[in-house]
Amino acid sequence: MHPDTLVVTGMRGAGKTFWWSALQEASVRRLLGAHTDRFRLSEKDEVHPGFGVVAALDDYPSKDVLRQLITSGLEPRIVWRTVEAWQLARTGDPLRQLRTWQERGSYVRDNPEPIERMFMERDREFEERGVYFIILFDALDRCADGWQNMYPAIRGLLQTVLDLRSYRRLRAKVFLRSDQMDEGAIADFPDASKVISSAVELSWPRRELYGLLWHHLANGPNGEQFREFAGGRWSSADMGESLAYPVPRSIVTEDSQRDKFHLVAGPWMGLGPKRGFPYTWIPNHLGDTEGRVSPRSFLAALQKAAEVTADEHSEHRYALHYDSIKRGVQAASKIRVSELCEDYPWVDQVLKPLAGMVVPCEFEEIADRWIGEGVVERLEYDTENDAVKLPPRHIELGADGVRSDLELLGVFLRLLDGRVNIPDVFRVGYGLGRRGGVRPIL
Repeated sequence: MHPDTLVVTGMRGAGKTFWWSALQEASVRRLLGAHTDRFRLSEKDEVHPGFGVVAALDDYPSKDVLRQLITSGLEPRIVWRTVEAWQLARTGDPLRQLRTWQERGSYVRDNPEPIERMFMERDREFEERGVYFIILFDALDRCADGWQNMYPAIRGLLQTVLDLRSYRRLRAKVFLRSDQMDEGAIADFPDASKVISSAVELSWPRRELYGLLWHHLANGPNGEQFREFAGGRWSSADMGESLAYPVPRSIVTEDSQRDKFHLVAGPWMGLGPKRGFPYTWIPNHLGDTEGRVSPRSFLAALQKAAEVTADEHSEHRYALHYDSIKRGVQAASKIRVSELCEDYPWVDQVLKPLAGMVVPCEFEEIADRWIGEGVVERLEYDTENDAVKLPPRHIELGADGVRSDLELLGVFLRLLDGRVNIPDVFRVGYGLGRRGGVRPIL
């Protein structure tokens, strides 16, 4: 969350939109500043939205307005420059007298010197006050329906991000999905490396996932009991209407978390150690091909496991029964599948026909299924007619191209012998089997 971190990448559900929203709250910035030395923002800084999931036409143009601005002849860079200028402009600035984004964009394009002077003056003002002015951009997948429009929009935004980097106190922070970071498509402008090199990934290693769980429990209805159970020295932070209890870093360690969690879930995923250990088993079965786990699906799996244990294994000696944990993974799989299809509706078209198959398997078996049901032909037709949102980028290569795109999304894993494997978090939701794996949802 450093001001000079210009790009934050992450998978769907990693928390990009959460941070886009949270950083706009002064109380959140105050809390973070009080509990970590590495947080460089403060409640005195000014943080504004530049684009996001929330419709806010008074702050930034919507997807349809963006499309209209670009098709009218405005470069994407000028469109985003207009958004930044609008956020910076004072009430009496000429830009603030214009009613529509089309008028504002034309003004910024036709008056580069007054706009530049306004940026310089505002930067000096913030430097004198010792605060940052930061504009946040999120949900760039919503700025266009196709890659051919999205990439230029992101490229233009990153150009303005680089422009702001030359000031002392003006910054932009862009939250991008990992698959949007195609450097060949978005970083082909001078000094783009200065932006790309600042990028950090919003990832969730295992200990951070359990740290998130600890945070939820410590600040929940039975927080006092959990804090006593977890150990460590807890401190509180005043959030105005309530107190928050940040998790002490001393207990966010693999050994400490594993020991405590196994007091909750038991030491094994069955009657003996050969079935695996809950602490590692859950993240391993929720990860994609790169081992990335969505915190949303992690918490959902545990919530479902707790509910099933209470309903069906109330006499179990632990709070989570190992069979209930497997049911929780099934529920989490539905969530990940739903998230994936929201972003890429075509994935549903190519995975549904694979129901009943057992992985790992030869790719030829999958391709035969697709060919037999006309999957690739329909995708090619839909892509040519702009009938599918963000279609496979390599559809022109046929089934092999679809395979490559699924590998990029973390759905397909190409094994050393060429066979295809599918992680449990996707396999279960689409009814595919794997020997010794979590039972698929039928």
